[in-house]
Amino acid sequence: MLAYYILLGGIALVSWLVSNQLKRKFKKYSKVQLRNGMSGKEIAEKMLADHGIYDVEVISTQGRLTDHYNPKNKTVNLSEAVYNERNAAAAAVAAHECGHAVQHAKAYQWLEMRSALVPVVSVTSGMSQWVVIGGIMLGAAAGAGLGFWVAVAGLFMMGFATLFSFITLPVEYDASNRALAWLKNKNMVSQQEYVGSKDALKWAARTYLVAAIGALANLVYWAFRVLGSRD
Repeated sequence: MLAYYILLGGIALVSWLVSNQLKRKFKKYSKVQLRNGMSGKEIAEKMLADHGIYDVEVISTQGRLTDHYNPKNKTVNLSEAVYNERNAAAAAVAAHECGHAVQHAKAYQWLEMRSALVPVVSVTSGMSQWVVIGGIMLGAAAGAGLGFWVAVAGLFMMGFATLFSFITLPVEYDASNRALAWLKNKNMVSQQEYVGSKDALKWAARTYLVAAIGALANLVYWAFRVLGSRD
């Protein structure tokens, strides 16, 4: 168990460092005001219109870094800081979330795969580790019996969450690429503003990368605990 706690601690530390860096980047680029004077809401609405998307609503949501696209009700949800502000960070986030709306409109394969996994992961992700531990307690260490198969079922549940984390990576990177291409091609931002937007989105993407690595490490550890016990 010591190795597991060391692993968790290392991943948690990296996650904290990346998250803090992301916050610093957004704070920095929040001070870079857009020359066009457009708010995050206006940026989002223009990007949607430029892609011929008129059935998606841009709305404000409470919290910080709570921005997301909801494919169920077709809404781009921007945090208050992004929705109202007129800076490079707000432009980057607003365009990124609209990138997801463009993916949805174009039936982007990776987004559809992730959406298909949402119902499964929402049910299994919170309980998978407890199922594995419960299986071990029931006798998985003996390499046979009900406990082993309960633990294996938990591993499958954990596997879905891990798969979801890795499918999320191309979805997020593609949304950022779409956002940056639009910002640049439509001359929505100056060179300085573009650099800031790109840097902010780069660090945002790294949070998903760390999460995916953490999910995989967790799965591998428990797989060794369960399957290795049969040797």
